[in-house]
Amino acid sequence: MISSMTAYARAEKMENELKVLVEIRSYNSKYLDISLRVPHGYDSIESKIKEMISGSIARGRLEIQFHIKDEDEKAFAFEIDKPKAIAYHKALLDLNDLLNLKKDVPLEFVANSVGIIRPAETEKDLDVQWPVIQDCFHEAIETLKKMRQKEGTFLEKDFHKRLDFIEKSINRIEKESGDLLTHYMERLEERIRALTKGITEIDTGRIAQEAAFLADRSDISEEIVRAESHITQFREILAEEESSGRKLNFLLQEFNREFNTMGAKAGNTKVSHTIVSVKSELEKIREQVQNVE
Repeated sequence: MISSMTAYARAEKMENELKVLVEIRSYNSKYLDISLRVPHGYDSIESKIKEMISGSIARGRLEIQFHIKDEDEKAFAFEIDKPKAIAYHKALLDLNDLLNLKKDVPLEFVANSVGIIRPAETEKDLDVQWPVIQDCFHEAIETLKKMRQKEGTFLEKDFHKRLDFIEKSINRIEKESGDLLTHYMERLEERIRALTKGITEIDTGRIAQEAAFLADRSDISEEIVRAESHITQFREILAEEESSGRKLNFLLQEFNREFNTMGAKAGNTKVSHTIVSVKSELEKIREQVQNVE
């Protein structure tokens, strides 16, 4: 079974006052590329999260949105910037004296100044929070894998359909290129008659010799055997459990090499047209293979 690299997954967990949300978007990539930005204060678990992902997914670019909302009262704390508060209060008193207002400075004037009261750093209890975070990521990863496998099933059906077409085309090529000797003898006779206008007597023995030479040079039986072998390999790789995108991509290069050679050797118009159709199918497969994990 193959997996696509394009998918989306979302998971949400809430335990006590802790709410965790994970969203993963997966795209094509030659390698595993994880884009993860953890919330402030959770840097220490970044490597653990990436280890979870790399243990389940082999390839693809993963863009991960990770949000944590801790509504436990212990998570909230504030501190006073004392030097700033004292200096600001003194400035307000000096302004009072300057303007001869003779009024008290209200507390809210000082408290509402930016930076006087600010959130304090609170230590995260990761021993308590990590199991919730881990469960949320596990669910998101499993959902992503299922979506990638579902998309991979569609790709696999498409591959088999195109491989069937290529297999039939190879049989047609083999049949149409089977009598190359007769084909080249007829072509040589036609050319000699056209050039000599029937004046020179045709040496059938020499024509047969030249035709045999051309037929041997144009023989594509080895390429046909290798192409048939590649089809078998392609189907075997599709049935494997492990990630197969790189193998399929390499095998497609071998496929193209065989049909390019056939195209270069082919002296038969029908064979050439069939090879063009096959190469068109191979290009469609190549585009799809780029999306296989």
